[in-house]
Amino acid sequence: KKLSNWKKSRCEEDVNDSSLDWKQALNCVVKSYIDPVERFIYFEDCKLQMDAKLWGEEYTRHNPPKKVDIIQVSILEFINRPGKPIYHLEHFVEGDYIKYNSNSGYVDETLRATPQAFSHFTFERSAHQLIVVDVQGVGDLYTDPQVHTADGKSYGEANLGPKGMALFFSSHTCNPLCELLSLTEFDLSKKGRQRLLTSQFSNQSSSTLSIKDFERINSVVNPVSPVEESLEDYFLKRASESSSNQTTPTQSPLESPVDDFSMDFPVIRSRRKSRQRHDSGDDVFDKNDEERLFQQHRRSHRGSSVAAEIKLFSLKKFTGKMKNTSILGKIHFELARYNEMGRFTDKEPDLESGFYHLILAADLGLTDAVINAGNIYLQLPHDLLVEFSVEDTEENRIKGYNYILEAANGGDRKSMIIIAKAHDSGEILGHERSWNEAVHWYQCAMDTADDDDAGYFDACMEDPNYSLMVRQAELYRKGGFDLAQDLQQAAELYNSAAENATASMKGRLATKYYMIAEEIWGEMDE
Repeated sequence: KKLSNWKKSRCEEDVNDSSLDWKQALNCVVKSYIDPVERFIYFEDCKLQMDAKLWGEEYTRHNPPKKVDIIQVSILEFINRPGKPIYHLEHFVEGDYIKYNSNSGYVDETLRATPQAFSHFTFERSAHQLIVVDVQGVGDLYTDPQVHTADGKSYGEANLGPKGMALFFSSHTCNPLCELLSLTEFDLSKKGRQRLLTSQFSNQSSSTLSIKDFERINSVVNPVSPVEESLEDYFLKRASESSSNQTTPTQSPLESPVDDFSMDFPVIRSRRKSRQRHDSGDDVFDKNDEERLFQQHRRSHRGSSVAAEIKLFSLKKFTGKMKNTSILGKIHFELARYNEMGRFTDKEPDLESGFYHLILAADLGLTDAVINAGNIYLQLPHDLLVEFSVEDTEENRIKGYNYILEAANGGDRKSMIIIAKAHDSGEILGHERSWNEAVHWYQCAMDTADDDDAGYFDACMEDPNYSLMVRQAELYRKGGFDLAQDLQQAAELYNSAAENATASMKGRLATKYYMIAEEIWGEMDE
């Protein structure tokens, strides 16, 4: 039997004897880093593996066809040796040792379903807070896993955060086991899905990468190689073979190297049916329903699909329970970056797939994605997908305006100014020109801090506050487009702009604004 936990067996001849029964002793493995590391890293690795073991137990609790377990690891310290060196100690497991996936997108060509479904399960069951990857071991007895967390903290340098999560889903195709566990399919672009169906998952190194190694080589992509049959055909064939087999397997789930897909899972099926009934329910809730559904979502799986996430965030916004900080949005934003650099297409940028993931990230409320999507639709300069553009149509401009409006409501100063100028000139909105709205958004932008990170005035700002005050003053001076003329307000704004320009070391502009303010006050006297 392959043990994952430590067990002490006493000699039967003398129960009071404190010695171990060496006749029943098991072989163990002692591990250490090739390069010297700090002592605390050994303890952090031990904590990581034990946390992953808990997730293995949680996965097994859902009664999958193959149970998984992770070997218990302990710390061994030689107190009588110089420096008191420490090592990792765990059971030796006989059999073919296989690395099923890595922390950077590699997936083993054997295409076993259980390891990949286990990683997917940990992502959803943890509500996107982490994912267990780098799954390796003998059969379904794993060791040396890695955990990516939403904040990229803890669990060592190999924790790549949302970047690592994005790489896992870039090479993950949901299999029948994912469906049996009620895991939702991750959204990939059409080209991304086709790449998984027609090509090897990943031909990159299976080595576990630290965040430093990852950042150094993240622009290096190895070519992909074809497989004999598509993954879709492969998994469907495996599922049909398993469902047609009526014999009961005699091997232990941990000893069999091949997955069996039993379709008789009443518990899982009933959970799926209840979820379908909930999803098809009415979207209008009273206060009791809001709280009940919020608690239900908080305790249950959190799906990997954007549609489910948007529905969940709509509920959170409606109940006012949480801010919109979608980890799934961050993952899609990272995928947009990867597609721009051509990580999955042999260094050839896939801008269409990048834009697909950018829009999904924007729809999930990620600020950077919202701003970039809005700028792309409005034909404005953008930081991501620099070479990508869309057709300049009224429909696209409206989309861009809505994205920028969302960013402005979220507190982005540049977006506020874009919205203000849109109402000011009417170039984006056409007939919806409104100087009253323009004044409002100019004021919102001015109320936003215009200092740099050190707290000093940002001299490189494209639209400093004094320029916004001047534009407000011009609108009040002229009046129109639902804004009443107000010369008094215009003069005061010019005077404030002069003071602000003086504080910004713009003496000539300050003098000019003072003169215009005096001119307006003269018009009022006349």
